[in-house]
Amino acid sequence: MSTGCVRMQANGDSCEPGQRKKLHTQTEAKVMVVLGAQWGDEGKGKVVDMLATNVDVVCRCQGGSNAGHTVVVDGAEYHFHLLPSGIINPRCKSVIGNGVVIHLPGLFEELEENEAQGLVGWKDRLIISDRAHIVFDFHQQVDQLQEMEKGSKSLGTTKKGIGPAYASKAARTGIRISDLVGDYDKFSEKFTTLVTSHQKVFPALKVDINSELERYKGYAERVRPFVKETVHYLYQAVKEGKKVLVEGANAALLDIDFGTYPYVTSSNCSIGGVCTGLGIPPTVIGDIVAVVKAYTTRVGDGPFPTELLDATGDILQKRGAEFGVTTKRKRRCGWLDLALLKFTAMVNGYTSICVTKLDILDTLPKIKVCIGYRLNGKEIDYFPSSSSDLAKVEPIYQEFEGWQTSTEGVRSFNNLPSSAKKYIQTLEEYLDIPVKWVGVGAGRESIIAI
Repeated sequence: MSTGCVRMQANGDSCEPGQRKKLHTQTEAKVMVVLGAQWGDEGKGKVVDMLATNVDVVCRCQGGSNAGHTVVVDGAEYHFHLLPSGIINPRCKSVIGNGVVIHLPGLFEELEENEAQGLVGWKDRLIISDRAHIVFDFHQQVDQLQEMEKGSKSLGTTKKGIGPAYASKAARTGIRISDLVGDYDKFSEKFTTLVTSHQKVFPALKVDINSELERYKGYAERVRPFVKETVHYLYQAVKEGKKVLVEGANAALLDIDFGTYPYVTSSNCSIGGVCTGLGIPPTVIGDIVAVVKAYTTRVGDGPFPTELLDATGDILQKRGAEFGVTTKRKRRCGWLDLALLKFTAMVNGYTSICVTKLDILDTLPKIKVCIGYRLNGKEIDYFPSSSSDLAKVEPIYQEFEGWQTSTEGVRSFNNLPSSAKKYIQTLEEYLDIPVKWVGVGAGRESIIAI
């Protein structure tokens, strides 16, 4: 018997003994990923909106309605929490992946609000994974009860039920979209069991089970037309050479594993969450775009080495309109932290950077950038894993002359003030990653391509 290939293959192609079968290789498109590189609110929505004008599919891979992206197009302002920002592109399919936890009342409310702003054609373009887990109203109540129990040690969550929903998922008691649109009797049984188990832990939790089941019967019918098995859908899209863009929610330092734990979200916001949240292999990932705000902000509690608790911090907060899209809370503001970015670059393997909100720095006479940390008086070459250690680090700063002129109308990198160009180039050289875009305003047109 020959140890080569069989004489006639199943597809009708023949080969001689001793020859290897010529395998059919698929023409795979490389998936582009956009990730927040700091603590969120870097302006990912605007970047995704810009890149989505030239793609076929845009996907959300993790998180829930605790994310908040604002996109301004032709003067209209869109707010997204669960929907991929790229849904504005009228020819682009929008996928909410299996790694996302979905609050259905919030999703339909979001669709209605954005439809009123001018969003059209979404009914033919929205696709929801049947494997995605559901966030129920009682998850949100549990979130609030947990925060109340912690008192002064609360984490500052958005109280959108994200943590409790992911906890249900990890405990294998969670309920998926496929359960809702499948056998309703089984869904009802699972829902009742899930509520009862939470009420044992939180006796103050009040849920009208019958009323909720009736309500979700309606949501089952509303969501059913958009539900699909998305792993195969995305596999085919990539195989056929379609352009796929993934929109990360939250940001690198809110990652459940690599963020400033426990002041983090409950999902993997780093590159690993793209694979697990969509079912795509790492081999199809190409460009990984880091979105970096020209300064640093964070919402909620937790250590923040470069935080400015002075007039400069107030200027950044006011000029940058730094309020959470989801919570409306003021964002804490501080200098750009390159030591932090070097760590998130290690984890995520960024191939390019988009710097946003450079124009917010326009009025400052002096600008500082953190280029390293000292811990207990000694310079360290790593990002501390412990939040208590991070709270103790002393930032090492490099100071720049401010440019003190408006950059909002600039549309070419060469036309930026020399101090602004030096600022961008320092970031690029320190991280050894090219800056390909610079944002100097709110609209899509204000992103400078380098």
